[in-house]
Amino acid sequence: MKTIQARTEHTLHPLMAERWSTRAFDLERRVPAEHLQSMLEAARWTPSCFNAQPWRFLVCDYHEQRAPWQQALHCLTEKNQSWACKAPVLILAFARERFSHNEQPNRWAHYDTGAAMMSLVLQATASGLMSHQMGGYDSAKVRSEFAVPDGYTPTAIAAIGYPGASDHLLDEHKAGESAPRVRQPLSALMDQHGHWSFTD
Repeated sequence: MKTIQARTEHTLHPLMAERWSTRAFDLERRVPAEHLQSMLEAARWTPSCFNAQPWRFLVCDYHEQRAPWQQALHCLTEKNQSWACKAPVLILAFARERFSHNEQPNRWAHYDTGAAMMSLVLQATASGLMSHQMGGYDSAKVRSEFAVPDGYTPTAIAAIGYPGASDHLLDEHKAGESAPRVRQPLSALMDQHGHWSFTD
C-alpha cells in the first residue's frame, strides 16, 4: 500500500506527514516484539502533569495470545470489527484518574494519555507500521472483559500492523484508503494575535 502523504501548508518532518490511519492491515504479518517495545518506550517518555504518567496499556497480539486479542476485537463496534479483525495487534489505552503521589483527581489524565498515544503511533510510523486509533468500542465491555480496576478509564483502542489489502473493507471504508487527506486550514485553528473568537 502506498503511503498517502499529507499536503501541508508548512514544512513537516516526514514522520508527521506520513502518519495516517489505514483500515487495511495484514493479519498474517507479525509485528516484531522490538517494534512493540519501542512504541511503548516512546509512550513512556511522553511529558505529563507532575510526571504522573497516568497511561496504562494492554497489548493484545494475535500471534502471541489469541484469546485476549479476540476479547479486545469483540469490544469494538461492529463496523470497527469489520476491518480491525485484520490488525495483528490491538492496544487498549487507559487513564489513571488520580495522581499516584497524593491520590487527588488528575484532570489532565486523559490529555496526557492522548499525548502518550501520539508518541506511540509516531514511533509505529518510524518503524514502518500503520496505526488506527478508535473510540468506537464498548467501555463497559472493556472493563468486564479485562477486569479493569476502579480508577482507570478506557480511552482508546489502537490497531497496529503492516499495511494490507483493502478488498475485505466495507465500500465506505475502501474509499478512504485512497482519498486525499484533509484538515481544516491552520487559520481556523489558531490566532497569533489573541483575537480568536472561538467560533466555528
